[in-house]
Amino acid sequence: MKKLVVFTGAGISAESGISTFRDSDGLWANYRVEDVCTPQALENNRVELIEFYNFRRREVMNTKPNDAHLGLVELEKYFDVQIITQNVDDLHERAGSKKVLHLHGEIMKLCSSKNFSDTVELKGWEQEQNARHEDGSLLRPYVVFFGEPVPMLEPAIDLTSKADIFVVIGTSLQVYPAASLLYYTQPNIPIYLIDPNSLSVSFPNNQLHFIQKSATEGIVDLMKELIG
Repeated sequence: MKKLVVFTGAGISAESGISTFRDSDGLWANYRVEDVCTPQALENNRVELIEFYNFRRREVMNTKPNDAHLGLVELEKYFDVQIITQNVDDLHERAGSKKVLHLHGEIMKLCSSKNFSDTVELKGWEQEQNARHEDGSLLRPYVVFFGEPVPMLEPAIDLTSKADIFVVIGTSLQVYPAASLLYYTQPNIPIYLIDPNSLSVSFPNNQLHFIQKSATEGIVDLMKELIG
């Protein structure tokens, strides 16, 4: 069974109603990234940061997987599907995807302030301000902030290098180091890019198939290409 590696970004979740950085009237419109998504904010602006992720968590819990998420689950009947996502929501898992690697963390989890990989499941949407890990440190959102290393990058590179087919859905490929994954694909494997926008990105091989549609529309074309 061929290995199909799918790299997803904010565009796939946006169609379920989850706000993105680029939304002019969404959740991010009332916050500066520096105040809610940096290590400095965690240290100096903890109250607002925790409140922000509580709001984001509630937003995620009030949304549902869309047809693009469900289409990727359907492809598991024909391929060994591995999803690598920049998204911190759990929509892929709720859709039924079995193999999901989160590059930037998972919003429905918290972690130790001492050890990012030491996580705990959060029941519900609310993190209490002074909640502590069993190691004694304050709990924090299990989200990779700007300026922090991306601990799951190496496993993602390994998966990408083994792909027989590589698919990109809903990401502008502008956020590094995640966007660099494309350059770890094997030469001449087919690469499918699903995005409604025209992207100025150079690709490492000539097997690019550009589907200039939204995630939910593009997944239909992708499935026709891959399974007929």
